Order: sequence, then C-alpha cells, then structure tokens
Amino acid sequence: MSCALSQPTLGGQILRFTARGLFLTGGVLLFVLALTWLLYVIFIDSAGEPMNQLGNEGTDAADITSLYNVVFWMAGAVFFAIMAITLVFSIMFRERPGREALQIHGNSRLEIMWTLIPVIIVAAIAIPSFEVIAARTGDAPDDALQVIATGHQWWFEFEYPEYGLVTANELYVPADRPVEVLLHSEDVIHSFWVPRLAGKVDMVPGHENRLFFTPTVVQEEAYYAQCAEFCGLSHANMRFRVFVREQADFDQWVQAQLADAAEPAEGLVAEGAQIFATSACVGCHTIRGTAAQAQVGPDLTHVGSRTTLASAMMANTPENMARWLLDPPAVKPGSKMPDLDLTDDQVAKLVAYLESLE
Repeated sequence: MSCALSQPTLGGQILRFTARGLFLTGGVLLFVLALTWLLYVIFIDSAGEPMNQLGNEGTDAADITSLYNVVFWMAGAVFFAIMAITLVFSIMFRERPGREALQIHGNSRLEIMWTLIPVIIVAAIAIPSFEVIAARTGDAPDDALQVIATGHQWWFEFEYPEYGLVTANELYVPADRPVEVLLHSEDVIHSFWVPRLAGKVDMVPGHENRLFFTPTVVQEEAYYAQCAEFCGLSHANMRFRVFVREQADFDQWVQAQLADAAEPAEGLVAEGAQIFATSACVGCHTIRGTAAQAQVGPDLTHVGSRTTLASAMMANTPENMARWLLDPPAVKPGSKMPDLDLTDDQVAKLVAYLESLE
C-alpha cells in the first residue's frame, strides 16, 4: 500500500526549522548586510569626483544629495530584505529527499501585502522628490544675482544684466549669495548642469527655463559643468567651468571684465591685433574697445584671462591656442568656427595677441 507525500504548510516548515537552518540563515543575513554596506561605501567614495552630484557645495546640490541618501537607504533596505528572504526561503523550503519544495499561491493576505509595500515605498520617495523640485524651481530670492545662460552649438554664453557684462564658458559667482540662472538656447536643446552645485535643467529654444542655487564653498579650482542633453556632434565637448569667489573677489573680477581690451603693444601682439582686425575673425567675435563687435561667437575681450579654451575642452596655453586656431574642426568636430587657412606665422601672432587680452 503506497502513501502519498504530504505537503508541509508554511507554518509547519518554520516550526521545524533546525538549528543548522538558523546558522545558515544568520550567515546569509551577514553576507547580504556586508554586500549592502560595500555598495554604500562605493556610493559615498564617489562623492569626491568632479562631476559627481553627491556634493554639498551648493544648496541645490545639498538638497539633491539628501534626497539621494533617502532613496539609497530605502533601496538598500529593499535590497537587503529581498536578498535575505530569497536566500533564507531557498534554504528553508528547498526540495529534498522525502519532501517536495513548498509552493505558495492564492494567499490573498500575502498578495495584498506585497502590493502595498511597493506603493508605500514609491510614495515615500515621491514626496521628498517633489519637495526638492518645488524648492529649486520656485521664485528666487529678491537679492539673487541674475545670470542669463545661453547655449550654442557648442559653447555657453553668460550675461550678467546687473553689471552689463557678457562672458563665455566660465561662470563666476559670489559665495553665499543666491544665483538665479535664466536658461535659453540659440539652436537645439542643451542643458545646464553643475553637478556639485546644482541639478540639471534643460535649455530649450524659444522657452525660458530657470533654476537658482546658493554656492556655499569657495575653492581655488573650478567646479566642472557640462551640457547633459545630446545636442549634436560635439555634445560631449560642450563644457564650462564655474568659479565660486568671496564677494570682494567677485566684485574685483567684474570690474576687470568690464574694462575694454588692453591696447596692443609693439611686436607680435600688435601684428596679431592687425591680423585679427583684417581677417574673418571680426565677423564672429567681439573685442570691446576695437572694431570687432560681432556676436556670433564668444566674446574675446578678456580671453587671455580664461583658464580654458574651446568651451573648456583644453587648458588655455599658447600651444593649445595655436592648435585651436590652426584647425578648429579637427580639434572640435562640427565646430562652427571654420579652418581659416592661417599660416604658422599668422597663428603665432594671433596667439600673442589673444593671450595678451587679460
């Protein structure tokens, strides 16, 4: 006479769980906990990278970092719980000689529970997310410094209406003062993103977006920034730098930028100024105090004082300036600045002139 195997219940299985099973379960829980902690260490260690969002140097970035921490710990708890339950149940209810693997289905309470838990988790993430978005996209404080940022293929223009000042590719802001950035685009969709100071906001043709943040940490080196919305062939080369300065240093920078270009001295500098004035350069660029007043490309009045060239692609050195002038499209694919077929001698003189514009 044969006897069919009985199917154990969930409660019966748990009651018959052995000391060996408890030991294995403890080991599993420790393993999952260690893995979760390792992921957290990697997460935190990356916070020092130049393009990492996990910074507290600006109020916007600090709010986003706090939100990331909430999301991470909730995701970590979910990861730990799912991995632990999966491994523990795999041990407790596995198929073995004399017993079939336990199958659980049709349990309404369990189904309601694992439907409600994700809803609660999503709501817990959504509420602080909406709070951060609302705080960053609302009206800026009355004392905010206003900057109009315009995206071009592939460089950034920054205008300071309060001072009547226009610069390119390097944004200077004072510490501990709110900065309101009005975002525009002259061609396609770009974006304004300074990870360690502020979140990403798109720059849309024909539409003004805005964001505001308060930089709180002064540092000598620049904060890295970039367009983060694919905008064409040189999208990855559309970068800029943000410098946070004490108010007195910022005011000094503004006064220096408002001055007209220095008069060219004799020698290569004067010859370079003459080449610039009689070439196609004047059809695109402005150098205040000279006849060059075009507004197609970046304002070059104080280009020699900038730390980078070609929208922060490379350091501002005479060697890189010469490389850029000889063949811009070779340096930056799709560059709107054409190859002007300049001779090495002309390039040397132009470099001397442009580097003198501090």
